[in-house]
Amino acid sequence: MIDATLVELSRLQFAMTAMYHFLFVPLTLGLSFMIAIMESVYVMTGRTIWRDMTKFWGLLFGINFAMGVATGIVMEFQFGTNWAFYSHYVGDIFGAPLAIEGLMAFFLEATLVGLFFFGWDKLGKVQHLAVTWLVALGSNLSALWILVANGWMQNPVGSVFNPDTMRMEVVDFAAVIFNPVAQAKFVHTVAAGYVTGAVFVLSISAWYLLRGRHKALAKRSFTVAASFGLAAALSVVVLGDESGYTITDNQKMKLAMIEGMWHTEEAPAPFALFGIPDREAQETHYELKIPWVMGLIATRSIDQEIPGILELMALSELHIRDGLLAYDALETLKVDEANAEARQTFLENQEYLGYALMLKKYVADPRDATDQQIAQATRDAMPNVFALFWSFRFMVVIGFYMIALFGLAFYLVSLRRQVPRWFLRVAFLTLPLPWVAAELGWLVAEYGRQPWVIEGVLPTFLGVSSIGVTDILITLAGFLVIYTTLAIIEVKLMLKYIRKGPEEEESADDPARLDERFSPAFARPQE
Repeated sequence: MIDATLVELSRLQFAMTAMYHFLFVPLTLGLSFMIAIMESVYVMTGRTIWRDMTKFWGLLFGINFAMGVATGIVMEFQFGTNWAFYSHYVGDIFGAPLAIEGLMAFFLEATLVGLFFFGWDKLGKVQHLAVTWLVALGSNLSALWILVANGWMQNPVGSVFNPDTMRMEVVDFAAVIFNPVAQAKFVHTVAAGYVTGAVFVLSISAWYLLRGRHKALAKRSFTVAASFGLAAALSVVVLGDESGYTITDNQKMKLAMIEGMWHTEEAPAPFALFGIPDREAQETHYELKIPWVMGLIATRSIDQEIPGILELMALSELHIRDGLLAYDALETLKVDEANAEARQTFLENQEYLGYALMLKKYVADPRDATDQQIAQATRDAMPNVFALFWSFRFMVVIGFYMIALFGLAFYLVSLRRQVPRWFLRVAFLTLPLPWVAAELGWLVAEYGRQPWVIEGVLPTFLGVSSIGVTDILITLAGFLVIYTTLAIIEVKLMLKYIRKGPEEEESADDPARLDERFSPAFARPQE
């Protein structure tokens, strides 16, 4: 039997390192494109203020990028150290996009980032601009391959289990790349990164304007962030809807848990605006529902049902029993590879093999499982509904808040309305919210997949390595100390250079230096 403590500690360690790593990823995605936009304006206008902006925000980007690369390495090594069976079972599929991402991150991105910082005096304007855009594109392509790998874990297409090698193998790599779940996750995640970059620039610019410092740079940065951020925030909602639509067919249980929907409701299903899901009572208390909304969002129809949690659990029990047929046939093939009847039985039921493996949590040989153990394995298919229900709603609230924030900011700068100090304060205090939303989004995506590490294929508890609990505790404590230290260094470096501000290169023929009246929106803000 597998030690449950080992499984939970392995999950905790990976969750900690993954969520810490993702503190840096969205800012890299968003800030890289905003820097490219700023340098494009510099090349087109020749105004040195835009070069100053590019260099200043580029410096903060570089600090963040270095931390992201360093923390990302740890995550990839964990697959081999803490999740050895997972790596063995699906390594042929999962390893390919990770290898491509590693090559892009460490060779392409690292080279381009070096050229960005050290090429100002060695490259022409257009050449350096091309490098900056390639940095932005490279960062986003790097994220693509990570999300292709993650999307396959959510929806394992383009692969089959080979009974001769006892491993999952690729049969259609194009299907893995163009997996609809992966593509939807990619565009949604990237758009969320753009929002993060825009909030970062908007917040720091607002802080400068409140202090009356570096106003020429802060004005223009605020304007770029307001425009870019509004487009990004609107995209997040649209692309988030698309991401939600893809799980309707591929992860029905996750969708039902996000909604706290215990029973299948008459189509089109309502959206639960508020409620308190109760797993023990198997109902959601104090529900406040909006008719039709969930059905229209999830199915884009008025006649398609969304299955409830309890109906999906009943279906899972059927899958477990079908999976036992596949498991029994597989055990027969281990001793008699030529058994045609066993091979045929396996091929007919192989898609349910993973459900039979869920019984290994309670019995060494799933074929010996009792009805009570099958019922318990079925119940494992339902994780903490309360956590998913409210994580999703907090994420959505933050998303609509971002639209309102950027919408008002864009209105003020485009119509040259005066920006009141209260709005600048709100913009500054908004700084942590996109990270909160991003982490909540990953919690919904990953925790909502439980009890699977590969949806419908491999239960999470089977993926761990055969190592001791003490080893995990030691490394967990080590990561906690190291990551806390790195976080302190990151924050101190960011604060140091933000307080210092840009190194402005004065130019007598640059109107931006004389133009403190750039826009009435940035006149001395009034209360």
